Formats: sequence, C-alpha cells, structure tokens
Amino acid sequence: MSNPTTLTSDQAAKRVVRRAGMVPERVAFIDCKMPGSHLKENYSLIGPGVTQSKDQKVALGEPHGFSLGVAAMPAGITNNLHIHYTAEVFMIYKGTWKFRWGANGDEGEVIGTAGDVVSIPTWIFRGFTNVGDDEGWIFTALGADDTGGIIWHPRILANAAEHGLYLTRDNMMVDTAEGAAKPAEEDLMEPMTDAQIASLRKYTVDEMSKQVVWAKERDWSGRALLDSALDRHGGMIAPVLGNGLSEDRDHAPKIMNPHGMSLEWGKIPEGGQIGPFSIAEKQAMIVFSGSVDVAQDPSHPDAVQTVGEQDLYSFPENTWRTLHATPGHEATFVLMTAGDHKKKITWAPEIIKAATNAGLAMDHNGYVAELDLLPYHVRDALRA
Repeated sequence: MSNPTTLTSDQAAKRVVRRAGMVPERVAFIDCKMPGSHLKENYSLIGPGVTQSKDQKVALGEPHGFSLGVAAMPAGITNNLHIHYTAEVFMIYKGTWKFRWGANGDEGEVIGTAGDVVSIPTWIFRGFTNVGDDEGWIFTALGADDTGGIIWHPRILANAAEHGLYLTRDNMMVDTAEGAAKPAEEDLMEPMTDAQIASLRKYTVDEMSKQVVWAKERDWSGRALLDSALDRHGGMIAPVLGNGLSEDRDHAPKIMNPHGMSLEWGKIPEGGQIGPFSIAEKQAMIVFSGSVDVAQDPSHPDAVQTVGEQDLYSFPENTWRTLHATPGHEATFVLMTAGDHKKKITWAPEIIKAATNAGLAMDHNGYVAELDLLPYHVRDALRA
C-alpha cells in the first residue's frame, strides 16, 4: 500500500453532500404514478443506484464499490414489490416503516424505526411503507457500483402501464403521458412467470429478524479503536454488517452474508476525536446526530469540513483523516466501507506513540492488545 495522502480544503469541500443540496427525483420508478406510491422521492447520493429515470440527479458519480441513496416518503406511502440483484440495506433516519416480503408481500413483515438497520436478502420480492404519522427518511445502501437494476412484480408492471409508464429491457422508464412513444413489445421488460416467482426462496420472520440490527442492540465498544483510550479521543464503534474497522477482537457483526461493503455505527463524545488514521478503501459517512468536523490535511488541522446531521461525506481511499465531534455535542454516524474483507487501519505515528505510552498496541491479527502481552521484540521496537 502506498503512503496515505492528504486533501486540500477545496478538495475536501467537494466530498460533502449536504442535506440542503440533495436533489429528489419524484418519478424515479415505474410505480411512481400509482395511487399510494405517487408521493415518493428518490435521491441518488453515491452512484445512480437503481433509478429508472434518465433525469435522476447523482450527487457523487465516482465509483465507491457500493451505491447510496435515500427513500423519502410521506405517511401512508408505499414502495411496491420488487427484487434486487445486490444487497439492499435500509438505515432508518426518521419515521416508522413496515417492511414486507414474499411473492405477494405476505410471507412476513418487520417494523423499523429511527436508528434501526434492515438488510433485505437478494432475489426475494420486498416492499415497504411509511406507517408512521410524519415524513419518513431512509438512507439506502446498495451493493456494487453496477447494481443490475431491479425486477418489478408483474402486477406492478401491469398497473404502471395503465398510467402510461413502461419499462424497457435496459431497465429505463418510458412515460407516454409526457409525450414519449410506447416502446415496441420486443423492447419491453418481460415480466417474471409464475414458475419463476414460485422458485424464489422463502424467508420466515425469524430468519429475516437476523437481518435486522435494532438501535437498542448496538454493541458499542470503547476498545474498537487503538486511540479510544487516549486523552481527548474516546471514539466508539458498533458493528452492523460485514468486516469493518473495529479493532476489538470480541466484536462480531450480527449480519455476515456478503454485501460488498461493511457497515458500522461510530460515536465520538463531546470534545473527542478519532485519528489521524487512514484506510485503503473508499468510505462514506452519514451523520445521524450532532455533527463531525472532518480534517483531511494534517498539516492544516484547522481546515475542516463540518458535516452536519443528514449530511454525507465521502472519503477517498488511502487518505489521512481526523474526525472531531463538533464542540457542544456528541456525534453519531454510520460508516460504510467498500469490500467484504476486514479493513486495516493505518494510524498516524503520533497515535501509535501515544498508545504505546498508554500500554496498548496492535497484535498480529490486527486487534488492540496490552503491549506487555506482545512479543518482546514488538515491545522493544515500539518503545525505542
């Protein structure tokens, strides 16, 4: 791995997607004119995701190894039954949501609220509804840069046609109500057959519950980062899915089937920080509460981007970063990191030195350990 690099303040500013600048597409999918689904808003934050609209605005088009978007829906609005080829992970920011699955949407359901994370397996029909009393907002992570699009239930395709909407073989929408010509039959997406639908795997409620990490069951660890024990640091990690950043050898994510990414919660106490550190992979951070001051140029630590609640920050691969909780508040956020493998943190020399003085170091498996339990040559080298 090459030496970590830095970003200038101007470069870092281009990595922020602020809530105020997020642009919705209101006719992003084939069901968007159906009664009960007509008030959906779709946001593409990293990559286009699975949008079927040529007019979709993409905030960051740069490939990350995963896609990230938002489903925003008023109370009572539904996203109808469809299938994904790659992982679909819902991070609920606001609202009360019912997720249902199965060929008719009747094989089971779970209810999620703010802070819950739901990962729906691939190759099953799923739909979701805002069953709360207010506007709902879900961040949605999708595996891979090329998601392959989605497969709609045949009933949805038929219903959409009644509203003048058609789906082509390349998974793009044609709106005849806006003056477009109806595609030829040979150019239309073929609906799944009954036999194909019957062949799909079924999931019980118990099985699907294993794909949910409730906010109340987050496993926060103060030993998940080498610098956690240092003065004015104190960052914590709670794993959700996949092999992420945690350096706590007792941490085990609840969800471990491949997603093409890892996802974990991060938390920094008021007045605390994480880093400086770098990782080899691209990473995205969504702030759920408080705000985070991001510094990516160690030579100019005061040059920060303040990432507020509902904002997104994208970290390039192999770059230095320091995360501070903005004064006055604890900060809570989600970190999405490319790849299913365990991520290795490169800590700045001053962090390694301070940890050594505190009696901590990294073991040979990449986890935080007591320095005095490591081989003598490791202790001697760190203390030299």
